[in-house]
Amino acid sequence: MTTGARRRMGVDERRQQLIGVALELFSRRSPDEVSIDEIASAAGISRPLVYHYFPGKLSLYEAALKRASEDLAGRFEEPQEGPLGSRLLRVMRRFFDFVDDHGPGFSALMRGGPAVGSTATNALIDSVRQAAYVQILSHLRVTDPPARLELVVRSWISLAESTALIWLDGRRIPRAELEVQLVHDFAALAAVSAAQDAEMGALLREMLKDEPADGPFNDLVVRLISLAS
Repeated sequence: MTTGARRRMGVDERRQQLIGVALELFSRRSPDEVSIDEIASAAGISRPLVYHYFPGKLSLYEAALKRASEDLAGRFEEPQEGPLGSRLLRVMRRFFDFVDDHGPGFSALMRGGPAVGSTATNALIDSVRQAAYVQILSHLRVTDPPARLELVVRSWISLAESTALIWLDGRRIPRAELEVQLVHDFAALAAVSAAQDAEMGALLREMLKDEPADGPFNDLVVRLISLAS
């Protein structure tokens, strides 16, 4: 009786395995706390073999960040069907799924981790923000956004990012409440801008015209009215 030999991985397959192993470890602990020895052990290979595929921890870390950034950017993709408020809420749920599953990795991605300030890391972070920006504009059916709309959308993306980072530090507010709150924040930012600009006012009316009575945008209006009464 013979024992089957372990299948030898090709170069790209082994690289992808190491990226996956590193990303899993970075998702549980800060990348600064994860050693090459741990990555090698989790992958079932020797430390020198890790260096055969990646020249150092930084290059492996950046490769893992690239995969994480592509995953995170994909969370903002949503079919353009139904009310905008409900679509944004589904996006926020997927966004927080990622944050919940990859806490330390998300923090490292947004804060730079051991590669803070590097051109590659900054480019990855910018790519996530730009992907989110493009997706939101597509939901608004706007191809040439006026300056105020660009400010609203980019400010909201930054707010979602900072909210998630603060939430990770203790998770003191239920994430479901924050998901709704961020959808409310988008409507509130748009409304404040619309109060200053007629073009934004028209965009806001278009955004709200198909919102159902039980949708998150109308829920915000009801809550604000109750505060004023």
